[in-house]
Order: sequence, then structure tokens, then C-alpha cells
Amino acid sequence: MKKFLLSVLVAAAACAVFAQNSLVEEPNPETVGNDSAMQALREVSLDKFERDGSWFVHMSPDYGVIAARNFEGSPAMKEPLKGEEEAEDTQVLGVKVEFFRRGVNSFYINAQRPIAIEGVTKTVSVWVCGRNQGHDMFLLVEDYFGRNYELYMGNLGFSGWKKLTCVVPPSPDSEHGIVQRSAYYGNKPGLRVIGFRVDCNPMLARGTYYMYLDDLRCVTDLYDLENQDVDDMSDAW
Repeated sequence: MKKFLLSVLVAAAACAVFAQNSLVEEPNPETVGNDSAMQALREVSLDKFERDGSWFVHMSPDYGVIAARNFEGSPAMKEPLKGEEEAEDTQVLGVKVEFFRRGVNSFYINAQRPIAIEGVTKTVSVWVCGRNQGHDMFLLVEDYFGRNYELYMGNLGFSGWKKLTCVVPPSPDSEHGIVQRSAYYGNKPGLRVIGFRVDCNPMLARGTYYMYLDDLRCVTDLYDLENQDVDDMSDAW
């Protein structure tokens, strides 16, 4: 009887571990908003953070000061995209926050110019080097109609490099939610990445906080663009 109970407990523990591991798996872009068998998913590099000054940071001066600059470095686990093995990729973006006092506050990491993504974006990912502080990170995007949205990327309560990925939820009717294409307003679908927002944990927002970013990517569906007739006309005028 004891052996039987022990076997049951071991099996239950194994199931629990499997369930926890399943929860942290990256989202599958093939199942995001997939209402058709016709997809042409491509993983695309949006920014490798190679150019100093291409991103800027800001926060309320009531809570602290913030600075950003490029450093040499790269996550050891990062794999280059196919065809980009020889591309320059030696820099990361470093962000430094010096808090004046604790409180409910946020800081922003924005691209100098919004980053446009062709096709219909399924997921967006970025490598983050954290310092085990439980702040929350959000992706800031602009949809087809210029409306702004925020997507939760994850908690920064970890040390070292980690790849954070968020899903871009599909619009149910091409009017509500994050709209990336519309049959009524031209034929050029797309999403634009504005940057990131980090909401600070009030209990941890003190002293100096460091974080680093590298390799902003997305998985996007380019089926409509890749299968457009070569002699078709463009409505983007």
C-alpha cells in the first residue's frame, strides 16, 4: 500500500513539473489567430540594438534619472536568423535607472522612430538581461489605425539573459482590438513597435537598477504579400 501511495505521489509530482514547464513555453505563432491553412510565417529581425542613439529613455524626474547607451555583449543562447549569420551583432542596449525614492512609477525605452512590421504580426520577442528585480515589462505598439496598445511581456524577476515573448492578439472583426489589416482601408497590413514600458515594483524601486536589451524580433505572416500578383496595383496612396 505504501509503495502504491508513493508511486501515486511521484506521478503527481511529475505531472505538476510538466504543467509548470508547459506554462513557461514560448507561444506558438502558428496557432495565433489562425483562421486559415494559408500562412507564410517568417521570423524577422526588427532591431539588433547595434546603433547607439537609435533608442531613447525617459521617466518622471520626480522619481529618478535614467540613461541608456550601447555596450558590447550578446546572450550566449541566442541563435542568428537564417541568412544573417555574418551580420554585425555585437552590441546591446544598456539602461540605468537611479531612483530618488520609492513609489508607483514607470520608465520608458522608445525607438527614435516607430518600427514598422510588414504582414500580420503573431509574436514579438526580445532578449532581456535582468537583475532579479520584480518589475513588469510591456511592449508598446501602434495598430493599423494608429491606436496605441500595450502587451505584457513578463516580469523581470530573474538574473542574466532571458528571452521574453508576447502574443499579438488578433482582431475579431478588423475593427476592434489590435487591427493589423482591413479590407476597407488599403492593402498594406502592418503593426508598429513604439518601444517598451517598465512598471516598477514600489517596494523595489530604490538604489540603482540596470537592465540590458538585445535582438528584437517578430514572427509575422507574409502570405498575402508574398502571394500578391506581380502586376497587381497598390492601394497605399
